[in-house]
Amino acid sequence: MAALMIQGCGSDVGKSVLVAGLCRLFANRGLTVRPFKPQNMSNNAAVTADGGEIGRAQALQAIACRTAPTVDMNPVLLKPQSDVGAQLVVRGRMVGTWQARAYQARKGALLDTVLESFRALEAQSDLVIVEGAGSPAETNLRAHDIANMGFARAADVPVVLVGDIDRGHVIAALVGAHVVLDEGDRAMVRGFLINKFRGDPSLFLDGRAEIARRTGWKDLGMAPWLAAARRLPAEDAVVLDRAASGDRRKVRIVAPMLSRMANFDEFDALRAEPEVDFAYVPPGSPLPGDADLVILPGTKATLADLAFLRAQGWDVDLAAHIRRGGRVLGVCGGYQMLGRTISDPDGLEGEARAAEGLGLLDVETVMTGEKTLRPVSGRLVGGARFEGYEMHIGRTHGAARPMLWLDDGTPDGAVSPDGRVRGAYVHGLFERGEARAALLAELGAVSDGVDQSVRVDQALDEIAAVLERAFDIPSLAAIAGLELRS
Repeated sequence: MAALMIQGCGSDVGKSVLVAGLCRLFANRGLTVRPFKPQNMSNNAAVTADGGEIGRAQALQAIACRTAPTVDMNPVLLKPQSDVGAQLVVRGRMVGTWQARAYQARKGALLDTVLESFRALEAQSDLVIVEGAGSPAETNLRAHDIANMGFARAADVPVVLVGDIDRGHVIAALVGAHVVLDEGDRAMVRGFLINKFRGDPSLFLDGRAEIARRTGWKDLGMAPWLAAARRLPAEDAVVLDRAASGDRRKVRIVAPMLSRMANFDEFDALRAEPEVDFAYVPPGSPLPGDADLVILPGTKATLADLAFLRAQGWDVDLAAHIRRGGRVLGVCGGYQMLGRTISDPDGLEGEARAAEGLGLLDVETVMTGEKTLRPVSGRLVGGARFEGYEMHIGRTHGAARPMLWLDDGTPDGAVSPDGRVRGAYVHGLFERGEARAALLAELGAVSDGVDQSVRVDQALDEIAAVLERAFDIPSLAAIAGLELRS
C-alpha cells in the first residue's frame, strides 16, 4: 500500500494540520486513507471506541479521513506529568510512568509495536499519511528513534519535510536539516513543503529555488496561512494565549491555565459562540471579577495542579466569584478539585498523599489504578442531550445531586444545593449544540446551536481545498507510491 511521512523542521510547524488537510484531500478523491503517528507527546488525548486513548491530533486526522479513530493510529503516547516524567500509553493502554532519560534509552524496544500498528493500517487502506514528531534534525535524539527517521527507515516510508516560514529562517531550517542528517536519513527525504506563508507567494519563489538548489530536494509547494485551522482542535498549548475581548455585551467565561491542563480543546465551541467572550487566565493573573462562569479544566495531575491553583491565589478569587453570585463548572480533574478531599494512597500521580479540596461540592475522590476510558452520551439533568467521553483515574463518591445521566442509567457529577457550582467527569459537554445551548441559557446567552463537529468538518474541507491548489498533489502521490485516478 502507499504511504507518505510528513516531518517538520521543529515543533508547531503545522504538521498536524497539514496531515489532516491531506487526509481530507485524498479522502475526497475517494481513497481509503488512514493517519498514523508513531509517537506523540501530549496531554490532549481522545478516547477510541474500543476504550483506548490516542493523541487528539490523530483523532482529528481520523475525522478528516471520515473514519473512527483507533489505537493503531498513535501506538505510543506520552502524557507529561512533570518536567522530566510522563505517563506512557502503548496501544491505548497506560503501562506506567517513565522518566525522560530512561525512556530515551529504552524507547527503541517499542519499534516492533509501532511497526505492527502501521502494518495494520496499511492493510486496510489505500494510503497512510504519517506524522513525525518534533524534528529529525534533532540528531541528539536519533539513537533509538521511533518518531521520525528511525520509523521512516524501518518502515521504508518516504519523507516530505515541512518548514514554517512564519517563524522565520525557513531557508536555514530546511538547508540546515539537510546538512545535519546522516546520508541514510537524508536519502529518505523526497521533497519539502513551506507552510504558513502570508502575503504574495511570488515573493518567495527565489527562496524556494535556493532551498531546492542547496538540498536537491523537490519543491512540492507552499501553503498560505490557513485561517480555517483556528476552527480545528489544537493539540499544543501555544494557542492558549488568546486574550478575552472584555466585551461586556457578551457572557464572560474564563478558565485558569493549570500547569498540567489537559484536553483544553473541548472549549473551542465556546470561542465560536457570538454571545460568549471566552479566555484562559494565565499564571500570575487573577481570575477576573466580572466573569459569569469559571471553568476548572481537566488536568494530568490533579493534586499537583490543585497546589498550583492555590499558589496562584485562584482559590481566593474563586471564593470571591461565588460570593458575587458567579457560577463554577469543574471538568474531570477540575471536578475532583471542587470536592472536600482528594487522596492518592498509591502515589499514582507521584508521591502518596492527600489534600483538602476546594470544598465547593460535597464529594470525595480517591485515585485508583484503573483508568476509565470510554465514549459516553446522555442527558443533562435539565434534559438536553450531550455526547462526550471519560478519561480519568480516580473514583468520586458522595454526590446527592448528579449533574447528568448517562444513557446506561448511571449518574455522573454533582451540583451544589444552590445550583451555582457543578462538576462532572464527562469531557465534551459543549461540543453538541443542544447541550451547549442549555448550559449557556443559564448564563443568559443564546447559543448558535451549531454542533462543533459541523464546524470542524467544514474547516477540514476548506483546508483540503487550499492545499489542493497550493501543493503539487500529483508529485506527493507519486512519492507515496500512489497512482491517482483521473
